[in-house]
Amino acid sequence: MNFDWNDIPLLLKLAESGNMAQTARELGLVTSTVSRRLAAAERALGIKLFVRDHAGYQPTAGGTIFLSHADTLVDRVKTMLLESREEAQAISGVVNITAIDVLLSHWLVRHVPALLATHPRLELNLIGDFRELSFTRRETDLAIRLNRPTADAALRMRKIGTLGFAVYGARHFSGATRKDWPTLPWLSFPDDMSRLAEMRWLERIGPTQKIRLTSISMIASACEAGAGLALLPCVVGERLGLTRMQDEPESQRELWLLSHKDAGQVARFRTVSHWLSECVAQEADLLAGYAWHP
Repeated sequence: MNFDWNDIPLLLKLAESGNMAQTARELGLVTSTVSRRLAAAERALGIKLFVRDHAGYQPTAGGTIFLSHADTLVDRVKTMLLESREEAQAISGVVNITAIDVLLSHWLVRHVPALLATHPRLELNLIGDFRELSFTRRETDLAIRLNRPTADAALRMRKIGTLGFAVYGARHFSGATRKDWPTLPWLSFPDDMSRLAEMRWLERIGPTQKIRLTSISMIASACEAGAGLALLPCVVGERLGLTRMQDEPESQRELWLLSHKDAGQVARFRTVSHWLSECVAQEADLLAGYAWHP
């Protein structure tokens, strides 16, 4: 088999984009080169890797199997190179952390100075994002997710705490009872995010008026401005000094810490992972929604 292993990143990029011209741009090549290397790879492997339809280039059944193994191979090579570098065992360098934006901005950032005082050579990137970013492509190194993720052999995951949610509003809503909630304006995500647990909960309330915003940060700001009620993480509502409309948390979600399964072999990832767990443990009641004052 005269397959060129250097073509693997190209084939993975084509599978990701589905577009040959975009693949060429991202790899700094011309389209004809991508086409030629794809044809050469298919000849060497003796299988058709992609078919082209109205949506672009789609992997065939055989191509899907090949690309799955290729992705694993690239992942292992990256891990090998990472582990072989001397600085991999130094507590220095970049660590990317992703979570919902308000958890970072209203809670985690307050703990950052103490971490950097102890480890001044660390560089943290805090990424507020709902999406499941890729650990293999180093879009993130550590992630805090709500509820147990789908099992993935490439990931290490463990529950580190609980995030409580409650209904909050500006002071002029303080006299409203639960029976009044359907008649009041509510701050909501757009309808195309209806799969979210918070959106399903709001549907059960059945408000007659909804104001739709595209991030929790925007919802929190609008709530602070008095535009309506919102189901917010309790840590956010308490930090903003909003009026909490009930004593107990309305709902709770599990907090899970995710990392690549090989991250524990890299000192900076191991250190920051431990720090995140400690931060959650130190403020467990606040995060779960029990540390508040009427």
